[in-house]
Amino acid sequence: MKTFDELNILELDTIREIGSIGTGNAATALSNMLGCEVRIDVPEVRIMEYNEAIDWIGGPEAITAGVLVRINGEVNGIMLAVQQIEFVNMILSRILGKEITNYDELKELESSALVEVGNITISTFINALSSLADITMHLTVPAFAVDMQGAILTVPMAEFGGQSDYIMTIGSNFICDHRVVPYRLLLSPDVRSLNFLLKKLGVLDE
Repeated sequence: MKTFDELNILELDTIREIGSIGTGNAATALSNMLGCEVRIDVPEVRIMEYNEAIDWIGGPEAITAGVLVRINGEVNGIMLAVQQIEFVNMILSRILGKEITNYDELKELESSALVEVGNITISTFINALSSLADITMHLTVPAFAVDMQGAILTVPMAEFGGQSDYIMTIGSNFICDHRVVPYRLLLSPDVRSLNFLLKKLGVLDE
C-alpha cells in the first residue's frame, strides 16, 4: 500500500495529467455558467504535507471560503475548493454584478452562488477522474464555510491524517474578462482509494 509520499515519477505524472484534464473541464463548466470565456494556466499539481499546503494557499490565519465535498463509492475521500477573495469577486461580479471587500459581506444569495461554483468545479474534476479510471464515485451535498484556512484544512487532516501526512494540491489561475485570479483545489483520498485508483490507471508499481 502506497501513500502520497511514496509515489514514483510515473505515478506522479499520471496524477498531474488528471489535474490538468480536471481543471480544464472545470474551466469549460465555468465558462458556461458565467457567460464568458474562462481559460486556465497550466495547473501545478503537487503532493504536499498538510502544513506546507496551508502555507501554499496563503497561511493558516488567512480568511477564505471553502467548499467541501465528500467522495464515496469505489474511491473515498474529501475534495476542497478554496475560494480566495479575488476568485470570489470574479464570480460575484459576473453572476450578481457586485463585489465584496471582505467575507463578512456575504449573504445567503452570494454564498449560494459560491457553493454552486465550488460544486461545479469539484464535480467536473471528479467526473474527469472517474472517466479516465473507469470507476464510480459519488459526491455528497457540498458544505460551505468561511474561516481561517488552517481551520478549514483540519477536516481532511482529522479524517485522513492518521493514514498519511500528505495531500494532493491542484493550483492554477483562472482568466475571465482579463482578470487573472488564483484557484486552489485539494484532494485527499484514503490510502486504499489512492492505491485502487493507481491500479485502475495502470501505473501502480507493484
